Parts: sequence; C-alpha cells; structure tokens
Amino acid sequence: MADELNPESNPEESEEPIKKRKNGLYPGVSDELAESMKSGWADTELHDLEPIAQAAETAARRAALSARFPGERLVIPSGNLKTRSNDTEYPFRASVEYAYLTGNQTEDGVLVLEPAASGGHTATLYLLPRSDRENGEFWLSGQGELWVGRRHSLTESEKLYGIPVSDVRELADALREASGPVRVVRGYDAGIEAALTDKVTAERDEELRVFLSEARLVKDTFEIGELQKAVDSTVRGFEDVVKVLDKAEATSERYIEGTFFLRARVEGNDVGYGTIAAAGPHACTLHWVRNDGAVRSGELLLLDAGVETHTYYTADVTRTLPINGRFSEIQKKIYDAVYDAQEAGIAAVQPGSKYRDFHDASQRVLAARLVEWGLVEGPVERVLELGLQRRWTLHGTGHMLGMDVHDCAAARVESYVDGVLEAGMVLTVEPGLYFQADDLTVPEEYRGIGVRIEDDILVTEDGNRNLSSGLPRQSDEVEAWMARLKG
Repeated sequence: MADELNPESNPEESEEPIKKRKNGLYPGVSDELAESMKSGWADTELHDLEPIAQAAETAARRAALSARFPGERLVIPSGNLKTRSNDTEYPFRASVEYAYLTGNQTEDGVLVLEPAASGGHTATLYLLPRSDRENGEFWLSGQGELWVGRRHSLTESEKLYGIPVSDVRELADALREASGPVRVVRGYDAGIEAALTDKVTAERDEELRVFLSEARLVKDTFEIGELQKAVDSTVRGFEDVVKVLDKAEATSERYIEGTFFLRARVEGNDVGYGTIAAAGPHACTLHWVRNDGAVRSGELLLLDAGVETHTYYTADVTRTLPINGRFSEIQKKIYDAVYDAQEAGIAAVQPGSKYRDFHDASQRVLAARLVEWGLVEGPVERVLELGLQRRWTLHGTGHMLGMDVHDCAAARVESYVDGVLEAGMVLTVEPGLYFQADDLTVPEEYRGIGVRIEDDILVTEDGNRNLSSGLPRQSDEVEAWMARLKG
C-alpha cells in the first residue's frame, strides 16, 4: 500500500534540501512542484447525469419528515470516517437515516431541512466539494482525490440527488448562529453535534430518531425491489458455497465465508452483516463469526448470510445444510421440526395479524416437539408459560429487515413488537433448535447439532410472499438441490 507523501522522511533531502514554500504550509514541497501540481489537469465535470433511481422516493420520505416536525430545523448527518489503524480507515457506510432520506453515501455529508416561511421545509444537502487543486489539498491530503478517488462536484450532486447542495465545510458555523428549534440525529458526527450543543436536547433528538426508524417499517416499491435484488444475489451466494464444500473441508469455515463474500462484492456493495459460517457444533453459537473451524463430512453447516445491495438493502437468509449432502436420521429429525415451526410462523404472517403471532406459532411447534421427544415435561401450555423451550430455541423468531439487518430497531414497542403487521413490511422468520455440545440434559446423539432456517417474508395485501423461496427448505428438497449443484 502506497504511503502518503512524507517529504520529511525522504532520504534524498539530506543530500540536497529542496526549497520550502514561502507560506510554510507544506514543508519539503518546492515552489516549483507546488505550482506544477496546480495546473495541466483536464476538465472532468460530468454534464449528462441522471437522478438516482430512488430520487422520487427520497423526496417523498423528506416530505413525510417535514410534515412531522413543522417549524423545526432538522439535521441528519451521514457520519465520518473512523480510523482502523494508524492512517487507514474502516470502509465507510453512511448512517441509515441519512441514506434513507437522500440516497447519498459519502462521508461528512449532512442533510438539513430548514423551516420555510411559507410552511414546510427547504432541504439542503451539505457535501464536500471536489478536492482543491489550487491549495494542494487534492494531492497533499490523505483524503485528497489523488489518494482516495474522485468526488462528485456540488453541481453534479444536485443533479443526482435532486436537492440543492452546498459546501459542508461552512455548515458548522451556520448552525452555531442559527436560531429556533433544532433536532439532530446523534451518534454520527461529533463536530455537527458540538455546533448544536446549546440548541438541542436528548429527548427531542430521540423523537427524531424514533420517527425515522418507524418510517421504515413499511417499505415502498423501490425498497421491496432492492430487497428482492439482495435476496436473489444471496441465493446465488448459497449456491456458490454448496459447489465448493469439498474445498471448505480441506481448509476451514473461512473458505465458505470468502466464497459468499465474493458474490456479495461482485453483485452488491458488501455483506449486510458478518457472515455466520458455522459447521458442526459451532452452529449452536448464535453469532459465530470467527469462522475458523473445521468443516467435516457428516456434520451440518449453518450458513447465515446476506448480500447488501449498492443502496444498502440487505437480505438475511439461513440454511442448515448436510456437508456431505445427506441428513443423518437424527439431523433430519431436528431439521424437520424446525421446518415445521417455520411453516407455522410463515403462515401467521398476515396483514392485520399481531407482530408477535409468527413467533408464538413457531415456538408452539417447537415446544410440542420437545415434549414429544421427552426432553421437557409437558403439557405444551405449561412449557410455553414457563418458557422452558427457550433452553433450546434461544432467540426470537424474526425481526424487521431493510437497510439494517435488524431494521427499525429504534421504533417504539407499541409500533413494532406490540404492533400489527401491514402490507409492505418485510421481516424474517427464523426458528431454530440448538443442542449445545455440553448439554447433559439431552441424549448424546442430539449434542452439537444446531439448526436454523430463515427466510425473508414480505407482507402483502392478502397474505405474504417469501422473497427467498429460490432456496429449497424441505429436507428432501435440500438434498436434491445439493446433489444437482455438486454435480
């Protein structure tokens, strides 16, 4: 990796020190080189840009936000780069609130909705302009375009996002001088928050965050299309994994993780969350992301993974697969119980149903199976009342899905888990059974087996649609699918 310009460490300087610039801004840079770098560059302004695909949707979202907080200045930052180590940064991902309202994904951006005298708000997107070649920023700054790539000009950004665009470097001072009520989405830009210290309160800012979280509960047509894209790529990623299971057996779970990651980066932006490639007893660790374990024939692979699209919408799909292509008798017994629980859960996803219904339906099936197997004393109602099944079911049966894998997390309880399903909501249904390797309360043959089946379900006007139906779920269909892929 190339090092940033550091003339003071150049050994040639000890032989013949080069002239310093008179203003002293860039020690070790000669006047001649500085002048040379200012000129001789072609005009690269882009003139034939079309608005981003979701421009109409982001405008509608800003209008809804404006209507909710009349007469108040609203400030939504994208966030800043975070240092990974020394002079390298983590890959940047804009805040969901900002990306949802603008479609922009660049660091240091800020959306401001300014109350208009005639009512409503005037939206302005504050962004970094192109790197300045006159002052040398474009090649002497670690975030200059010579190092990290071209940025859109402010004029280009206006065309892309359909919002007036201004220089973000002037925003903090303007916010300090602003009067009137202000709300900001916290946690993303310390500099912007500092400029508003005396103008905002945590309680009022939280109301803004909650509103933006609840606004994402019902997806618009564009969002549903993006989620389907994410799922379709994820299906192909699972197929990729099945085709290389023999190579994973020769290496480790990381071969599986890397194989899926390749699909995510080729067809999308990234993975939507850390891939869980859990083979054997690792399947019983719910968030196993170390992915450094052995992959053994005769054991199960629990693969929980999702591709994130270029617009940040992520799939979240899990399949539990027999590594050698065939379930053993005990593996099939447990798998089929989870499949039946998922079927009951998916059937309960209906417009007008309570959000909790699909969880309750899945848990009832699993509790009944645990009683049937003699692992817990019935009747089923007693098991559910005391939550005894949770020793082996462990987690909730699903969550909302969207720009975050656990989307809408800041929504109020009454709007989310105690709420009612509506057409346009997208959620996961993912029951599981997990028998820890050291669980002495179950027969030895159960120990170390973990099964989860997860699909992404769209609530429709008359029921639901399984967005991830392209991946088989029934045990016999899974075996036949794997046989075809392994050829």
